[in-house]
Amino acid sequence: MQVFANYASYYDLLYQDKDYAGEVNYVHNLIQSYRSGAETVLELGCGTGMHASLLAEKGYTVCGIDLSAEMLEAAQQRLLTLPEKQASKLKFIQGDAQTVRVDQQFDVVISLFHVVSYQPTNEALRAAFETAKTHLKPGGIFLFDCWYGPAVLSDPPTVRVKRLENEKIRITRIAEPVLHPNQNTVDVNYQVLIRDLTTGVVEELQERHTLRYLFKPEVDLLFEQHGFSCLAIGEWMTDQGAGSHTWNVYFIGQNQPA
Repeated sequence: MQVFANYASYYDLLYQDKDYAGEVNYVHNLIQSYRSGAETVLELGCGTGMHASLLAEKGYTVCGIDLSAEMLEAAQQRLLTLPEKQASKLKFIQGDAQTVRVDQQFDVVISLFHVVSYQPTNEALRAAFETAKTHLKPGGIFLFDCWYGPAVLSDPPTVRVKRLENEKIRITRIAEPVLHPNQNTVDVNYQVLIRDLTTGVVEELQERHTLRYLFKPEVDLLFEQHGFSCLAIGEWMTDQGAGSHTWNVYFIGQNQPA
């Protein structure tokens, strides 16, 4: 998918202020609360491997899956910088969250940073949930975060501008959202200007990211259809419940034996 090939070239700079360590601590605490003793993790949509690397540092063995070869190349480069013990607990595989199959079952499947919201159709969502189901041990948990419908509709997305730079490039990203309420999706249209600080050359990229916002009843139905019981829902990174103020929520489903 070309949009993510372009995205990979500036992804880490764009999210350099993201609290990966805090998020991994949060995920670790959720795992220990709902699947104590878990050792193995499958991450659907691992990006450049930041979450996976930090989970490995905590002792988990992690298999990261991503659709983008460019993202995975960055993840492999990160692997080379890690201590040998940490690196030995990581592997990265190219694949689609809807169709990938790994010949292994895991204690936990995670899908972070709205990867589930990047499955915009009912068919795509069902396929991603089937992937999680296929790769979980009995009693294992599926933990993901997503855009939450009540908050998206009560506080619709607006135009946003983000500017960042490092020693090589300066980025200006303009995000213009278009809401499609009958599809429960938002098209986020990005204009990205990347200035090479050495040459002064400016590259312009146009990207469209389509995200699905979800409601608890449809997630409950997806869980039920795929043999999960819903263990938890809450606001991402807080102890608050989900509601019309919580744009980003997490769900945890437990794989029930057939």
